[in-house]
Amino acid sequence: MFGRIRHIVVKEFIQVMRDRRLRAVLILPPIFQLLVLGYAIDLDVNRSTIALLDADRTPLSRDLRSAMTATGRMTVTHEVSREADGAALLDSGRVGAFIHIPRGFEKDFLRGENPSFQVVLDGTDAAFAGLLAQRISGTTAHFNVGLAVKAGKAVKPRIEAVWRGWFNTNFLSRNYFVPGIIALIVMIITLMLTAMAVVREREAGTLDQLLVSPIHPFELLLGKILPFAIIAFGEVALITAAALVVFRVPMRGSLLLLFTSTPLYLLSTLGAGLLISSVSRTQQQAMMATFLFMLPAVLLSGFAFPIHNMPPLVQALTWLDPLRFFLAIIRGIFLKGTGIAVLWPQMACLLGLGVFYLGLGVAGFTRTIR
Repeated sequence: MFGRIRHIVVKEFIQVMRDRRLRAVLILPPIFQLLVLGYAIDLDVNRSTIALLDADRTPLSRDLRSAMTATGRMTVTHEVSREADGAALLDSGRVGAFIHIPRGFEKDFLRGENPSFQVVLDGTDAAFAGLLAQRISGTTAHFNVGLAVKAGKAVKPRIEAVWRGWFNTNFLSRNYFVPGIIALIVMIITLMLTAMAVVREREAGTLDQLLVSPIHPFELLLGKILPFAIIAFGEVALITAAALVVFRVPMRGSLLLLFTSTPLYLLSTLGAGLLISSVSRTQQQAMMATFLFMLPAVLLSGFAFPIHNMPPLVQALTWLDPLRFFLAIIRGIFLKGTGIAVLWPQMACLLGLGVFYLGLGVAGFTRTIR
């Protein structure tokens, strides 16, 4: 019995290793994913961007700023002169926090009062906002200890941070994840359905019959992807309704803008699925290639791990990820109520990626039918 099992095991190993494409899939992608995702997955607050309004401009306020940036994990990327400028930076997602040191900050401290400064956090990413709040709280506490040691007395008076969360006041994680799930489900459905479209016809032997029929290749291509686009729109409508009714996620923006930006996203996912379908010979290969595309796409998109925490090289790779830009759009519409004036760069990037992926998919499909 064991001899027969051994022969079957040897046969299966030979059969797997004989397939050049499958051999490459088993060896190269896991190594690449380990290297990329090992650096991308980082739950620490290592690269926090802050906008600062220092209305006091005294030695104490400058010391507080230096304390915030001393470890290198928080960086003041923007110094503003008005609260409206800090709010605009938060609204666009370019900073994770806005710190406002009021006028009279040092004067209140020298009078023996407990001066406070305001910290406004971007609450769209509840987990990251909580970690950043802990970081700022720890820095403030350490700064108070340093002031007490310098003055040679107990920590009184002390500096206090006044917290305010924007877009997600209570830092509810479901308000952050549920809109992202909409984008994720649309990618999974369109990618898998499209990836199976051509290869299923090839395995069934019906692709040649379609090619010799009066149908033009463009008509065949359009007929293949249009049903999946319609299904995706239906899924967006269904899941959006569930998010609003079941999970009570706020919808502060325009539903029309959401459905207007969805086709730009579908260009990329349908194009990538068509490319996978064109280069795969079996449904097994198509499924594996779909998985290999989706895993990095999800982890590099900012769905669970902040992009600005990733190394610069990995951040550069995220520009090839359509999920990254659609997540920014959908979360901005749901939680921030942002409009096209703020979201047009993400929409433009989606359009560019859509043309890129769909162009590759059409080229692969054209090569397949020749």
